[in-house]
Amino acid sequence: MELLLISVFVIGYLAITLEHQLKVDKLIPALIMMALSWGFIALFLDSFTTWFDPLKHTLLNNFDRLDHESREVLLERTLLRHLGKTAEILFFLLGAMTIVEIIDYFDGFSTMKTFIKAKSKKRVLWIMTILAFILSAIIDNLTATIILLSILQKIIADTKLRMWYAGLIVIAANAGGAWSPIGDLTTTMLWIANKVTSGYLFLYLFLPSLICMVLPTFIASFLPIFKGEVIMATNEDNGVNNFRKTMLFSGLGAIIFVPLFKVVTGLPPYVGMMLSLGVVAVLAEVLTNYKFRMARVKAGKSYKHKPENPVHRSLSKVEMPSVLFFFGILMAVAALETVGVLFGFANSLEGSLPMMGTELHGEGVSDLVVLFLGVGSAVIDNVPLVAASLGMFSEPIDNELWHFIAYAAGTGGSMLIVGSAAGVVAMGMEKIDFFWYFKNISWLALVGFLAGAGVFMFTRTLY
Repeated sequence: MELLLISVFVIGYLAITLEHQLKVDKLIPALIMMALSWGFIALFLDSFTTWFDPLKHTLLNNFDRLDHESREVLLERTLLRHLGKTAEILFFLLGAMTIVEIIDYFDGFSTMKTFIKAKSKKRVLWIMTILAFILSAIIDNLTATIILLSILQKIIADTKLRMWYAGLIVIAANAGGAWSPIGDLTTTMLWIANKVTSGYLFLYLFLPSLICMVLPTFIASFLPIFKGEVIMATNEDNGVNNFRKTMLFSGLGAIIFVPLFKVVTGLPPYVGMMLSLGVVAVLAEVLTNYKFRMARVKAGKSYKHKPENPVHRSLSKVEMPSVLFFFGILMAVAALETVGVLFGFANSLEGSLPMMGTELHGEGVSDLVVLFLGVGSAVIDNVPLVAASLGMFSEPIDNELWHFIAYAAGTGGSMLIVGSAAGVVAMGMEKIDFFWYFKNISWLALVGFLAGAGVFMFTRTLY
């Protein structure tokens, strides 16, 4: 049965990568393979011998001894758990995208054009990748990617150029998320599991992550696509854009507030994002109504044009196909995780690769194992791979192994567009083709990944 699930995933994965050749939107195979995967698990529930507990991030020891009724209860609980975790991401995504659209309704991103005074494509590239690197460490790589791609869509007209920027932003955001305990989900998992501490995470990974971002950006800056000046997009005047700076700083401030809310309350980030969205929505409606009243006064109360609701308008412009695609692919990967397929893949690496660097890892863990975990995270989700590593290795807290895993899993996903949450979002928002990314961006991500890994292996001897 595991083979059947793998086949469904591979076929669905190929359909997503061949989106333009098949002329079928990628959200369709993503949703179909998600539904089929969980459908087959439900139909052949009694044939599975392993089960991954998403609450404890480990395989259940007694699953093969459970009766059918107990397995059904476990299936329902597991499915609800995965749905809940996926919904957290999706509502977070919806909230962030809506705030961005509200800012755009007030033409707030035109303020960014004054910030990017030089129209050099190369300078814009460095500004965007540096922002992605820094923001992802503060508000996580997914949110940083959403914000920066949304800004790009409002200020740069050239679609092909935006795809290049998006690819480099994905690399930079994943690199920035690796050295922060809240920058990437896998790093957060290691942090919560008491495998790494924030101080040593910065000490071990800041320089490798920086190299992982800087080197691809430096190489890309010499490519022909980044020669010349940027053609800025123009936004139409909707009558309320005199509040553009107010809404820009309010909206971005509300998004940056989210991790602070999480630290203070301990609640999932989507709760803080909904609070931020509510506050920004109130401000948007107040400013719109104020503008309407001023127009009526100026026209001697003969002004009858009713103001457009900025929140409804912004919600209507959110890319729902991207959200559904994200839902489908995350839940499909969760199905493979549930029956232990991904856990088995991670375990098989330890027994099949030659040993290397054993004197530095207390249990004799190969550096190649960690590097292949990074490469594997480009093909499948890095969360279950890191979860598997928590059960595979027993090194103490802040051992360099855990930091190497955080780096490899966090940055390795950049090598394929579907290898990270940031990449999946970029694929949806910018309609990036799998093979286009593979041809143009993957080699840059690989160079950065290997260079950062080399820096890590060299500098770890100093700590």
